[in-house]
Amino acid sequence: MTASRELARPYIAAFASRFLQMLQYRTAALAGFATQCWWGGIKVMVLAAFYGGASMGGAPMSLAQAVTYTWLAQGLLALLPWLGDPEVAQAVRTGAVAYDRLRPVDAYALWFVRSAGWLAARVLPRLALMAAFAAIALPLAGLGDWAWQPPASVAAAVAFLASTVLALLLSTSMVMLLNIATAAALNERGINALAGPVVIVFSGNLLPLVLLPDAWQTALLLQPFAGVVDIPARLYFGLMNGPQALVGLGLQCFWIVALVGLGHVAMGRTMRKLEVQGG
Repeated sequence: MTASRELARPYIAAFASRFLQMLQYRTAALAGFATQCWWGGIKVMVLAAFYGGASMGGAPMSLAQAVTYTWLAQGLLALLPWLGDPEVAQAVRTGAVAYDRLRPVDAYALWFVRSAGWLAARVLPRLALMAAFAAIALPLAGLGDWAWQPPASVAAAVAFLASTVLALLLSTSMVMLLNIATAAALNERGINALAGPVVIVFSGNLLPLVLLPDAWQTALLLQPFAGVVDIPARLYFGLMNGPQALVGLGLQCFWIVALVGLGHVAMGRTMRKLEVQGG
């Protein structure tokens, strides 16, 4: 046990230091929250018009659930893996990435915990602010129909919390692939530009995946981006419960293991061929 604690200590310290460092950027968190409220409001109005102007009998999700999904997705926006870790990108540009190769730790694990701390510190304040605004402030203002509704049950809330932790790990494993691609290309701009639209659509951030055509549902659920937003949201609403909830959590675990394994292999090859510049 002591040996395991000693092995884990540098990674825990790296996660904690990056998490605490990012929490200092309060203005950025507030600005991001304000932007997400604005776009969330627009999306809610679009959904309300969509449900009001169409026959939604037998719809897989009610308007209240779709509205809550929107606020939840906005709160989790900073969790989306559409950007590589800027600290890694800067290290690649300056040549400081060479130092990570010399440290007596696993480079992949070190980058992973740093990126996880970066994501967690960005998403937690914004998610808390979004919940306070959409779940408390809107009902008090008489806008309960457009508010963030509570989870379907206690079991749904517990499953959602577990799924959110897995979503953080899954998103980090995807960010790691972007980090590795940045190290291989020595530039992050093109990679980030390509990742953004794909992640926004297939995570369910743009539109709940259950509202897309029925013929696509199996493929949409099985693809890895669903585990970042859509699967946690389905668990929150109780749309996945019992054995289905275990399937959702299992899919997240599967993609974490698969992408971490892929990342380890890709990083090993990239580091062997890495050309360090700057200094």
